[in-house]
Amino acid sequence: MSRLFISLLALAFSAPAWAGCHAESGPHRIALLELYTSEGCSSCPPADRWLSGLDAREYGDRIVPLAFHVDYWDYIGWKDRFAAPAHAARQRMLAARTGQGFVYTPQVVFNGRDFRGWRENSRLERLLDGTSAQTPRARLLLDISEREHGIDLSATAQTDTVRDARTAQAYVAIYENDLESTVSAGENSGRRLHHDRVVREWFGPFRLDGRGQWQQRLVLKPEWKGRNGGAAVFIEDAGTGETLQALSLPFCGTRG
Repeated sequence: MSRLFISLLALAFSAPAWAGCHAESGPHRIALLELYTSEGCSSCPPADRWLSGLDAREYGDRIVPLAFHVDYWDYIGWKDRFAAPAHAARQRMLAARTGQGFVYTPQVVFNGRDFRGWRENSRLERLLDGTSAQTPRARLLLDISEREHGIDLSATAQTDTVRDARTAQAYVAIYENDLESTVSAGENSGRRLHHDRVVREWFGPFRLDGRGQWQQRLVLKPEWKGRNGGAAVFIEDAGTGETLQALSLPFCGTRG
């Protein structure tokens, strides 16, 4: 299958790109780690700190961590400004796939499966070693360009087999780092909470075409320029939830 190359449609704009950056998945599989959390949950801050502490120098080429704030804790008195119904819907979908039957916070999901041993980094290391040893079943590319009108983001994927193409679906997340809230109600009242890798925009699922190819171009509003964050793309099997490949890319000039 011929390789799909990415086009940023640069001719469509008269203004030149101010900055650009690019990422491409390599020969090993990268893990997707999802944290489901809430500012209204008293047991969630340790998980938030743990996610923030995943050193990019140690884990950066092996894992894509994302924090999904859910809204079902808002009723107890504190409305989490980072929460979205779509995040809780994804968590429930993951639970239904595995027959779990319920959702909870904080929950860590590793490559589509509940991971309760997240407090022990040695267990995470073993999982990452196992994932890295697997051959990726998809190739991903991300390109980000800052332009006068905002940020152009183009994501591309191609599965290695037509069989995977039939059940594969793609998602794109825009995340932000160094977010803080002073909570004045609910279980965390009086606490100042810090968050990283928080999903702020969520797109998908997108299906691949008959050749196992997919491309999506997104334009982020100008207020995203200068934010400490980035984009992530991943491909998963719609039936099993298995992550075929994942990739993230910081906005140009930010820490990741």
